[in-house]
Amino acid sequence: YTTGDVAGQSSPALQGSYSIEQALQQLLAGSGMSWHFSDARTVTLRKADAAPQAVNLKPIEVSVASRTSTAISEIPGTVWVVDQQQLREQIDSGVSLKEAIGKLVPGLDLAPEGRTNYGQNMRGRNVLVMIDGVSQNSSRGLSRQFDSISPFNVERVEVLSGASAIYGGGATGGIINIVTKKGEPGPARFETQLGASSGFNNSDDLATRFAQSISGGNERFNARLGVSGEQNEAFYDGAGDQIFIDNTQTDLQYNRTIDVLGTLGMQLNDQQSLDLLAQYYDSGNHGSTGIYFPNLNYNAPSDLEDAELRSGYSSDLEPRTRRLLLNANYHHTDVLGQDFYLQASYRKEDDNFYPFPYYNRATPTGSRGVYFAASQQNFEVTSLKGLFAKQWDALKLTYGVDLDRERFNAEQTTFNAQTSSESGGLELEKESKAARYPSYRVDGVSVYAQLDWHATDNLTLSGGARRQQMDVDVSDFKGVPGGSNDYQVNLFNVGAIYDFKNGHQVWTNYGEGFDLPDPAKYYGKPGLSVADNPLAGIKSRQVELGWRYADLDWDAQAALYYIWSDKIINVDSQTLTINVEDQKSRDFGFEGALTRHFQTGWETGGTLHLTRSEEEDVDGGWIKRDARYASLSKATAFVGWKGDGRSARLQANHAFSLKDDADHEIDGYSTFDLLGSQDTGFGTFSAGIQNLLDKQYSTVWGQRATLFYSPTYGPAYLYDYQGRGRTYTLTWSMAY
Repeated sequence: YTTGDVAGQSSPALQGSYSIEQALQQLLAGSGMSWHFSDARTVTLRKADAAPQAVNLKPIEVSVASRTSTAISEIPGTVWVVDQQQLREQIDSGVSLKEAIGKLVPGLDLAPEGRTNYGQNMRGRNVLVMIDGVSQNSSRGLSRQFDSISPFNVERVEVLSGASAIYGGGATGGIINIVTKKGEPGPARFETQLGASSGFNNSDDLATRFAQSISGGNERFNARLGVSGEQNEAFYDGAGDQIFIDNTQTDLQYNRTIDVLGTLGMQLNDQQSLDLLAQYYDSGNHGSTGIYFPNLNYNAPSDLEDAELRSGYSSDLEPRTRRLLLNANYHHTDVLGQDFYLQASYRKEDDNFYPFPYYNRATPTGSRGVYFAASQQNFEVTSLKGLFAKQWDALKLTYGVDLDRERFNAEQTTFNAQTSSESGGLELEKESKAARYPSYRVDGVSVYAQLDWHATDNLTLSGGARRQQMDVDVSDFKGVPGGSNDYQVNLFNVGAIYDFKNGHQVWTNYGEGFDLPDPAKYYGKPGLSVADNPLAGIKSRQVELGWRYADLDWDAQAALYYIWSDKIINVDSQTLTINVEDQKSRDFGFEGALTRHFQTGWETGGTLHLTRSEEEDVDGGWIKRDARYASLSKATAFVGWKGDGRSARLQANHAFSLKDDADHEIDGYSTFDLLGSQDTGFGTFSAGIQNLLDKQYSTVWGQRATLFYSPTYGPAYLYDYQGRGRTYTLTWSMAY
């Protein structure tokens, strides 16, 4: 606020329980002042008839770009923050966490609706997902990073677009840091949430949610415990038909999710603090509906045509994601005159897949019947990260060491062929178990340093380097001896940001990131020697030019980018293993967002991401990237209103169509959502309608799955997963 605007103003004290919006309405009643949220923790006040004025950028600090808390206005890169208010507005309408972020962050693709987030790239490349700075990615690359936490336990989401190595590998397209809710000083506080979603197509068209938390503390200790549960039944498309269950990457139909997350913060003394986190997450199938194949015959001609969904499904291995996460963060403000940060984390994850039909080997295909198999893939990831930070008047130096170890093993359960054939694939009894992929261990040791220099009041320069040593140890697999190899990768970044001190900033940067190809799928090919085929990190390089602006009425940010690399990864459609090929690739485009805030409580805006992915052909020219891997351009738009304890928002989401030079095509689509909320004396009621116009469309993942799996693994309709039709959601929440 401006001091002159509030001079002489006063307001009565409040007693009782109020929402934030209700409290502000009471406090400012009759004052002639208006208010709006600048971010999740900041309220801007001004006279209702005051003219708009340019101000410095909002002092929002994030750790996603530099590993220590840094104001966005000092970061020479594209940074987005999805605050609690924005996130809750989307989640209360019934969407998943990955869908909500995909609708709000311009450079991130719109999300699949099942368990997988495969193909949800950022700027056409892979994205690193973290929870409180702990990576949820793995070298195996299973694309379940968002199947890891309930939105109820999320405070905000920080996003850095573009290639980066500040947190290690996997961030060739960007970084998403999910920040969990923490306890705060004060008496015990509770939060309760209930919700339900349905498209009213059938009695089993229903999803229900429940969540409860308790938090509190004092100046020395604070704690929070949150428990969230969700039960999904069937999903239906825009035509009113049940969506086919995803038997490739597993589904969220008939799925039950439990998330228990606890945090404890301790201020040990004036210089030392310790933050602890423990989480148990379990998301798995709890239904009896499966895919019925009527044309199965035991050890005799069979096919996968005419499949349908039926009750009676049972399996000795259920699709599931089960995770345990432990994280400890220690901070000392004066170790040799520097801030010292130490993070130790442990993550154990077991990922089960849906039973998948395979033709027994014979000519012609299907002449000897079909058998079913499913894999369980297990990870253990430990890390220890130490960081020093020193701030002088104009310089800030950050440097440290990362130690990481990842262990992986996978088993394939094969089900009794006679029982599965006679039941049409509904009764799946375990017959045998064998290794699915070679087991391996990846050890990483990294050193890095970053220097930021405030050259003038307006200009900040930054640069950094990281050297990462990776050792890969692969076990014997199917008669092929294992072995060890290692590689090193050097990564650099440099950037500059100029602040005009009138709300405008411009920046430019050069950054590098890298990916480690999936060792399981790379060394899972028959006869491939580990010693003769060492893995190497695939480096991506990016240049970017960006601009941002903010005042009381406008928020805007835009960037042009160009990312390139010398190698690509392709999937063999016959074996589903991967090949690393010496072939150049590039992604380039525009990413931007614009929001206009009006004094009356209205706001409108949108986002735009235009991207193009290309790779080099055999003649050295550029062709469009395979549609199975390339990102689609997208656009969103919205109009909304907030005031008097209520809100409403209409938003549109559009994915542009994509076609590669092999005539593979991904059809785009447009959907609309209507969201609203009302504060009452008994909590907040939120309502949402997803896919307002009941659009019938094939999801991007469904179209990609068709290209991956058909016709080798059956007809296309098995994998053409449809989007959900019109779905209504009602949520009640109360903090007390």
